[in-house]
Amino acid sequence: MKKIVAFLTFMLAFSSSLFASDNTLWQKSTLNEIIERGTLRVGMEAGYMPFEMTNKRGDIVGFDVDIARQMAKAMGVKLELVNTAWDGIIPALLTGKFDIIMSGMTLTPQRNLQINFAQPYIVVGQTILLRKGLEGEIKSYKDLNNKKYTVATKLGTTGEQATKRYLSKSDIRLFETEADGALEVANGKADAFVYDLPFNAIYSSQNPGKLTHLDTAFTHEPLAWGIRKGDPDFENWLNNFMRQIRGDGTYDKIYGKWFESSDWQKTLN
Repeated sequence: MKKIVAFLTFMLAFSSSLFASDNTLWQKSTLNEIIERGTLRVGMEAGYMPFEMTNKRGDIVGFDVDIARQMAKAMGVKLELVNTAWDGIIPALLTGKFDIIMSGMTLTPQRNLQINFAQPYIVVGQTILLRKGLEGEIKSYKDLNNKKYTVATKLGTTGEQATKRYLSKSDIRLFETEADGALEVANGKADAFVYDLPFNAIYSSQNPGKLTHLDTAFTHEPLAWGIRKGDPDFENWLNNFMRQIRGDGTYDKIYGKWFESSDWQKTLN
C-alpha cells in the first residue's frame, strides 16, 4: 500500500511539474503576448508584387496583407504592419520589433538555423526577365551562364543565391530592391533579371514590349511565415489557421484576388 501511495504521490508531483512547465511556456509564447497586447505586429518589406506593395494612397496591400488581416481577425486583435528593409528583417524579428515575418520569405536551411517557420503557404521559383533583343538567343537560364551577359538580381534573396549558383560565369549585379533590378533590364542596362516568378510575371505584363519573361521556374521555393524559435504554441496555431482558411475557401478567395486578377494593379503608383 505504501508503494502505491508513494507512486501516486510521485506521479502527482511529476504531472504538476509538467503542467507548470507548460503554463510557463504558454506565458512566454508570442501568441499569448499578441492576445494580451491586442495587436498582431507583422514584419514585411513592401515591394514584392503581389505579396506586399504600396498603393497610391500609401497603404501597404497585397496577398500577404490580406492573409494577415484574416489572421488578426481570427485572433480577435488589431493588425499592425511594420515595413522593414529586407536585409534587416530577420534581426528585427529576433529583437522583437514584430511578431512574425509575412513577406514572401523562402524557407531555406540557412534561415531555419536562425528562425522557425510555419508550414509553407505557397510554392514559387526563380524565373528570368530578358532585355529586348535576346528572345531568340536565350532559351533558358543555362544560356546566361556566360561572362558576356550581365545578370541582375536582388541582394540577400534566394534570387541572389540561385544566380551565384547557376550563373556564376555571368557578370552579376546586385540591387537593393527588385524594382531597381528589373528596371535595369527594362532600360537595356542589364541582359537579365533573376527573381521570383510572381513578381517577374506581373512586371513583364506591366512593361509590354520592353522585355521577355522566361516563365519556367528553375528552382523550387516554398514560402513560409517566420517566427522566433522556442515557440511551439504559436507555430501550432499558425499551422492550424492555414488548414482552416484553406478548408473554408478563404485562401482561394484571396489567391484569386491577387494572382488570377489584375484589377489591383490600377491602384498602384
